[in-house]
Amino acid sequence: MLSVRFWGVRGSIPAPGPSTVMFGGNTACLEIRADERLVIVDLGTGVHLLGNYLMAHDFKKAPIDADIFVTHTHWDHIIGFPLFSPVFIPSSTLRMWGPISTTGETLESILKTQMDHNFWPIRLSELSAHIEYKQLRETTFDLGDGLVVKTKYLNHPALCLGYRFEYKGKSIVTVYDHEPFMNLFPTDVNASDYDEAAAEEGERVAKEANEKIAAFFKNADVLIHDGQYTEAEYHNGKHGWGHSFYEYVLASIRDAGIKKLVFFHHDTDRSDEELIRLEKECQIKGDGPSTGLLSKLNRLKRTAVIMAKEGMTITA
Repeated sequence: MLSVRFWGVRGSIPAPGPSTVMFGGNTACLEIRADERLVIVDLGTGVHLLGNYLMAHDFKKAPIDADIFVTHTHWDHIIGFPLFSPVFIPSSTLRMWGPISTTGETLESILKTQMDHNFWPIRLSELSAHIEYKQLRETTFDLGDGLVVKTKYLNHPALCLGYRFEYKGKSIVTVYDHEPFMNLFPTDVNASDYDEAAAEEGERVAKEANEKIAAFFKNADVLIHDGQYTEAEYHNGKHGWGHSFYEYVLASIRDAGIKKLVFFHHDTDRSDEELIRLEKECQIKGDGPSTGLLSKLNRLKRTAVIMAKEGMTITA
């Protein structure tokens, strides 16, 4: 069985408080189980809760053995690592996977900096667990026990990887932090720097890049996709920040054969009330005339649309 449990669903910074208790305020952390095989995606503040759970349950049966995939090293995706309980247990074995940095730094060196004494009282070298660090590019490989991992570069200000986990004919795909590829050249024919050839080339390149992302998540049983903004929010100063908007995602998966779409990386200021409303707007309503977000859903009748919530478990 392939399943995912959500321990942190928020983006940018943690968002504790009375307005986020239903969906949760911890930053990104997923627990994926391929039968007994443990995979963790991202080390946001939610990984602290996951670590406590593993020590109370899994550790009673055997030492903790896990593969940890980091999408990228922005602080909301690694900030929980120093409080992940298994790193203090000598019998723990953790294989840390992450994208190669554009600056030449390794995943290990970045985590070492995070745990410098200027920021944290315990150094990386003082952790007791056996930790291996592995750098990734776009690739496909067998992790063992029949669990296949595929990676894809996403569109984000830092080098960021999407992950596709395939096991016994089922698949879970992560596409966050990610922003749709856009034409980088002026398209207004009246603009002083307009170049027709460049504008056409920009459109082609953006279209091809978005098609590659769609091919990466095609026919996924569970697609966990960036959904930080509405379209209005995105076009009101959020372009270039590296995150998607609901309307674009719904349109992009229309013919992709996705069984379950889970919107993830909720905006820090998004309240439970707003998420409930947006989830209802995004959920499949069937045929018939509709407006706004619902007009995008006429061809999505086989896709369940869900807002990620802490503690939620979904089976592929």
